[in-house]
Amino acid sequence: MTGVTVEELFDLRETLAGDLFAGAVYPWEVLPKIADFIRELGAKLDPERFEKRGEDIWIARSAKVAPTACLNGPLIVDEEAEIRHCAFVRGSAIVGKGAVVGNSTELKNVVLFNRVQVPHYNYVGDSILGYKAHMGAGSITSNVKSDKTLVKIKGQGEEIETGLKKVGAMLGDGVEVGCNSVLNPGTVVGRESNIYPTSCVRGVVPAHSILKKSGEAVEKR
Repeated sequence: MTGVTVEELFDLRETLAGDLFAGAVYPWEVLPKIADFIRELGAKLDPERFEKRGEDIWIARSAKVAPTACLNGPLIVDEEAEIRHCAFVRGSAIVGKGAVVGNSTELKNVVLFNRVQVPHYNYVGDSILGYKAHMGAGSITSNVKSDKTLVKIKGQGEEIETGLKKVGAMLGDGVEVGCNSVLNPGTVVGRESNIYPTSCVRGVVPAHSILKKSGEAVEKR
């Protein structure tokens, strides 16, 4: 299956979590490792650039965090990032440089690469969002199947077993997700692709394409 590997989806220079992906072929392989990686990396961060706030929480001194945001560790917020009013970080999250976590957005076990935007009423769980990925208002990642079975990645007539009960979405660099869309468990969207608003997305969306409705992606011109 093409379009689903770490190399195909992400520029690892655009995250301080690059080492997390060492040895991984597929991005969902790192999901169980995020929490321990944050604790290890956080202890090595420059205290002149990052402030340790509470247990296993490191916030860049240049980041903006609203006083109404709820932050739980392990968590790293990189430089120039913005955590806005009433954002809820449940833990095991890396927020990249210049990223935006907005009003009433909830994060859990995620890596947001640099300049990711999840700015309004988003749920992002057990997911990885590549450089400059953007989720429109109200769009969410669904990370558990309704029958509670292990998540499979499905595309091009093939299946890949993840071995995980919780897998949200893997969004490649530059992906745009329209407002009020639902990304079903195990969704993978290739680089620079667009998802129309109110879409119900599942499986693999090829890079450089536009998904107008479920299962119907057209190549960008």
